[in-house]
Amino acid sequence: MKNREKYFQSDLQSRRKFIQKTAFICGIPQIIKASALGMNGAISANSRLNMGCIGVGGQGTRQMAGGIWAPEGGFISQPSVKVIAVCDANKNNVERAKKIVDQRYNNSDCAVYRDFRELLARKDIDLVLIATGERWHPYLGAYAARLGKDIYSEKPVSLTVYEARVLANTVKQYGVIYQIGTQQRSMNNFRFACELVRNGYIGEIKTVAADVTGGIGHCDLPAEPVPDWLDWDLWLGPAPWRPYNSRIVGGWMAYFDYSGGDMTNWGAHVFDIVQWGLGMDDSGPSDVIPPDGQKFKHLTYIYPGNIVVERKSIPGMSKGIMFVGTKGVVKVSREVFETEPTSLMKVKIKPNEIHLHYSTNHHTDFLNSVKTRTRNASDAEVACHSITVSHIGNIAEQLGRPLKWDAANEKFINDDEANKMLARPMRAPWVL
Repeated sequence: MKNREKYFQSDLQSRRKFIQKTAFICGIPQIIKASALGMNGAISANSRLNMGCIGVGGQGTRQMAGGIWAPEGGFISQPSVKVIAVCDANKNNVERAKKIVDQRYNNSDCAVYRDFRELLARKDIDLVLIATGERWHPYLGAYAARLGKDIYSEKPVSLTVYEARVLANTVKQYGVIYQIGTQQRSMNNFRFACELVRNGYIGEIKTVAADVTGGIGHCDLPAEPVPDWLDWDLWLGPAPWRPYNSRIVGGWMAYFDYSGGDMTNWGAHVFDIVQWGLGMDDSGPSDVIPPDGQKFKHLTYIYPGNIVVERKSIPGMSKGIMFVGTKGVVKVSREVFETEPTSLMKVKIKPNEIHLHYSTNHHTDFLNSVKTRTRNASDAEVACHSITVSHIGNIAEQLGRPLKWDAANEKFINDDEANKMLARPMRAPWVL
């Protein structure tokens, strides 16, 4: 930790100048937190960082307080963090979250907000947990970044490729730390699987199977009375307005206006590991081909080196990835890790070989990144490129034809219709 503190202090002047210059150019107030400048030990190992949580439904509560996908106990179990405010358009959610936080700290100090802008206006908040639906993720992430807050966001990072790019650029411009909740990058089996692939232990990669389902529908549910515990207009946010229906709030991932379906929900995890294993964190495929019932039976991506990635089920696994090379096979999911030959399970990655980012706790990895101002397992650029794979797959299936993808410029080649689908208008007054 002494080395981290030394690094942080040595980087103090450059970050101060960067933040001040950016604020001047963009014409915004110079909101420079003590935590951003390393003042008063605000970000030292012995100090607590103040966190505000936006979106405290089921997944937001799990990330805040622990649960099945946060077995380490959530952010309130981290000794360097104190949750001081919670926010949600759902009054029931926010009251439950406040109760959990107050019980954890044995006080009644946790502030409650309906409007995220009031929470983010607080200068004493250093970190933000964003766990709304993805219709809100890019807007809230960019808004928080412009205010100098460090951000842990639930996946998927966006509804569109354009939104993901704007968010990544904004995070970079304002010099904040951002981590997306693709916690598989903090699980040993996924890291080891990708290290085996990256270091050539299964030879030249030929095919990859990615177990993600597809499909997304349009909502035609009837109107219902809005319950008094919900701010429906704020819940919708940038999404198109439509009458309230309880099935939307409980199952919004099924509808196009609010989600990319399982392709973005689980694809944010599965294609992320495909990208990691292929060494494509800063790039992506060159072609995306929807199933045609003949040559291409599955949604197919072509990566550099003519590597074929297919979206299809893998026997004996759920939501897993299977890398197939000329010398062997690696299969990995949250429940399964298998290799062919089995001897690969005992491989020790040599010091001179590729070692991927090491993390065993996604929350701790984010907090270490905040303290050291160094890159974490799943930053905004990684999130942008990984979710792009899911988005362009959805677009290819919607159009029903093969598409050529320019990964460097993040656009389709010679296809105006497809390129128009890379962005969606946000409902006023919300603008990225």
